[in-house]
Amino acid sequence: MKHLLSIDDLGRDGIEEMLSLAENFVEVTRRDIPKVPALRGKTVVSLFYEDSTRTRLSFETAAKRLSADTMSFTVASSSVKKGESLRDTVQTIEAMGVDAMVVRHSSAGAPHRVASWTDASVVNAGDGRHEHPTQALLDLLTLRTHRGPALDGLHVGIVGDVRHSRVAHSDVKAFHALGADITLVGPPTLMPESLEGWPARVVYDLDDVIGNLDVVYLLRIQLERQSEALFPSLREYTARYALTAARAKRLRPDALVMAPGPINRGVEIAAEVADGPASVITEQVANGVAVRMAVLWSLLGSGGSIV
Repeated sequence: MKHLLSIDDLGRDGIEEMLSLAENFVEVTRRDIPKVPALRGKTVVSLFYEDSTRTRLSFETAAKRLSADTMSFTVASSSVKKGESLRDTVQTIEAMGVDAMVVRHSSAGAPHRVASWTDASVVNAGDGRHEHPTQALLDLLTLRTHRGPALDGLHVGIVGDVRHSRVAHSDVKAFHALGADITLVGPPTLMPESLEGWPARVVYDLDDVIGNLDVVYLLRIQLERQSEALFPSLREYTARYALTAARAKRLRPDALVMAPGPINRGVEIAAEVADGPASVITEQVANGVAVRMAVLWSLLGSGGSIV
């Protein structure tokens, strides 16, 4: 595998292989010295055109734990402010000698274009409303920890701003590939314009399905991606679609609560639910490092031992 641009690049077998590899790296992350020499001599650059905390730090931590050298690109202090194009930026960075570029961009398809301009491996760290494949992988790794390797018959409810969510797009593909049943929940204005290519059903009332879900996956309201008012107010959205303490009491005893972060406490989820026993949100973040170690090693490793 040269690049990871979409969850479609993996398929079911590829997803399962990547998750098995990530489980090995989970063990590495728990060591007293969580570092291996697997990518010594390789260079990984973070090319982020959007703000990020979890994804950026996770990739940089993963690269360093594999003993790779890292470079970090920040738009605010770069020549982009002087009008430099994405292509020129990519080719400038490539000329410095890099082996992988981790790309986040507000335009869908940008990582695919980057991959056509460079010989380095490219990882899509989120592109517009399109995809976020490593988020889907870390979500699957978290589910496997609690539900085992097969997700057949698991009922996952993805709640909120599905229309603008690259996480939802990748998660639906990944969850479906491993056998889960997916229900999209939210107001009609935040659902996809078309369900073509979405192996999921849609309901518009969270209370209709809350007691039947094995996993409640809460998406952030992405006001920065919306150009129009798609619901009356945050207060009304919270009243109808947030996982409040009252709704959480209606969940199955073993149901899991997930979110890609950042979370808006009191909007999509009550604070006490986010910090409650059903929540695996922090665990998702921890698993992100192991997953991204697996991805980088798969792209850049020589095929030898990971240790």
